[in-house]
Amino acid sequence: MLLYTYFRSSAAFRVRIALNLKGLPYEHAAVSLPAGAHRKDDYGAINPQRLVPALVDDDHLLTQSIAIMEYVEEKHPQPPLLPRGLLERARVRSLSLLVACEIHPLNNLRVLQHIKRSLGQDEEGINRWYRHWIADGLAKFEANLGQPGTGQFCQGDTPTMADCCLVPQIFNAKRYDCDLAPYPTSLRVFDACMRLDAFDNAQPMKQPDAE
Repeated sequence: MLLYTYFRSSAAFRVRIALNLKGLPYEHAAVSLPAGAHRKDDYGAINPQRLVPALVDDDHLLTQSIAIMEYVEEKHPQPPLLPRGLLERARVRSLSLLVACEIHPLNNLRVLQHIKRSLGQDEEGINRWYRHWIADGLAKFEANLGQPGTGQFCQGDTPTMADCCLVPQIFNAKRYDCDLAPYPTSLRVFDACMRLDAFDNAQPMKQPDAE
């Protein structure tokens, strides 16, 4: 497998964790988002969405982190990223999509660049935007972790796709000096995840393209 990734991309981070949890080796292909490498025609010829991550497996292109993780789960079901129970699987997907669809899109690089270039916001204005939506999203995530089903990890006592999504979001929140004190359960789960090599080895500063 070949993974097109950028070390600070939280979406790519999710997939790196998932592949590590599955014990699946992959080649690393760096795509620098700040340099605009994802917008160039050579990458566009590979991935028409011009986003990361993108995974090539058996000459087939897969895009979007949630879809990639679901594909990997279906092709390599052990160890599982989704629980066996119907309701438990739905809960894991709900938590995953809360990060991937509600928090991340408001704070990804292209949105922050638009706020700066088109709306004239300075660094502090961008940071206020980022922290607002992190607080909004993590408050919802924390409330969901207060429901039955949470164990050592987001769902039960083994890591799932929800943990793959939570950990990169906490990394980003720390990078922007967000106040994480209101989210003790999320931080407890984060700490449990980071004690595992699959999560630790996927973190941004341990990637070959880390700047």
